[in-house]
Amino acid sequence: MAGVLDEALTTVFRTPVRLRAAGRTDAGVHATGQVAHLDVPVDAVANAYSRSPRVGDPEFLPLLRRLGRFLPTEVRVLRIARAPAGFDARFSALRRHYVYRLSTAPYGVEPQRARYVTAWPRDLDVDAMNTAARDLLGLHDFAAFCRQREGATTIRDLQRLDWTRVGHLVTAHVSADAFCWSMVRSLVGALLAVGEHRRPASWCAELLSATERSSDFAAAPAHGLTLVGVDYPPDDQLAARNVITRDLRTRGS
Repeated sequence: MAGVLDEALTTVFRTPVRLRAAGRTDAGVHATGQVAHLDVPVDAVANAYSRSPRVGDPEFLPLLRRLGRFLPTEVRVLRIARAPAGFDARFSALRRHYVYRLSTAPYGVEPQRARYVTAWPRDLDVDAMNTAARDLLGLHDFAAFCRQREGATTIRDLQRLDWTRVGHLVTAHVSADAFCWSMVRSLVGALLAVGEHRRPASWCAELLSATERSSDFAAAPAHGLTLVGVDYPPDDQLAARNVITRDLRTRGS
């Protein structure tokens, strides 16, 4: 959807602009907590306003409304603000949070949830999945769980990975400083093999010794995954975080 947003913003500002997001998402993955920034030339800002703002309105309310008219119904900008000095949506981030939702209901997924929840036809042992997930927490090389990109590191700090069940709805909560390509879906796919008792709980930890993407399991379907949040440090630490993150990516590649 980045291209859709770029096109709408370019139309509104009447000059080419490009969003920089906190993280990429695979095709079919959803985002309710995505964060992005863009740089707009000073002389183009006025183009976003078709008339003088009403006194008392928030600064970017007219722009928010205009974007709502330009964007397709499945894409919405929820908030616009001036970025503090040193802010970079990607490199200033401390961590990203995802959820993955499945339904083990025998009838599948209720229609109102079907776009965001993956139907799973077999029962899952959530306790076994949580046991396996704990072994994956921390700073590791997740090469077995990542699609390879030339020059990119697969070392990540996985800070949260746990499962909950409410009725037929089974949800994974996943947080890390960053994720490599298809990492969350691959983690979920491996843990589903444990949940179905096709693999022992200890198997996931063994995968951490791999140096390339494992072919022993399939990544979970994209549409069950949603990016739900991105954390940033206080404003006065943004620039420092930006430098640290860029340096880590350079040394790890």
